[in-house]
This record gives sequence, C-alpha cells and structure tokens, in this order.
Amino acid sequence: MDKKRYYVSVQAGTIMENQGDSGYEFEIEATDRQVHALKSLFEERTEYEFGTFLRGHVVAIPYHFDEENDQYDNCLKQIYSAIYECGTEETKQHIQSMGVLNM
Repeated sequence: MDKKRYYVSVQAGTIMENQGDSGYEFEIEATDRQVHALKSLFEERTEYEFGTFLRGHVVAIPYHFDEENDQYDNCLKQIYSAIYECGTEETKQHIQSMGVLNM
C-alpha cells in the first residue's frame, strides 16, 4: 500500500492531507489503513472523554481509582503509539521526548 503524508492534531483529533488546512502537532506517512485506525482511535477517545466528564462530577472518587480515566489514558497512549509508528523522524523524536510511551 502506498503511504501519503498527513498532518495530525491530537488535540483536535484531526488528520489532514494539506498542511495549511489547520494547526497540527505531528507529521506522519501512513497508508489508508493506518489513517483509518487512527481515526477510529480518535473516535474512541471522544467516547472516553464523555465518560470522564460525567465521572468528573463525582468528587468522592480520586483520579487514580477511576476506570473511565484509565480507559481515556490508555486510548491516548494508543493514539501516540499509532502516530509514532508512522511518524516522520522528527515526530518520533518529539514523542520520545514527551515520555508518553515509556521508551
């Protein structure tokens, strides 16, 4: 499969083909299948965000004892892992410097 260059914003949950369409944090070179998988992870993260929003209103449960937050955090790690996998060298170096993947 052919790879194309994409511009990814984790914050916005977007994957763009044109660099100037919007702000982005990372550049990747990915196949259609990899892009689809990353989009699915962004959608999954949105679902977990809603769960953490609801959970955030229950102040009696600390963050570190909260399944919703664990699911959100795990999904975010999967997103960064997928970006790292098809990232440019600069993207890989940046993700390594963030320390989110325990490399």
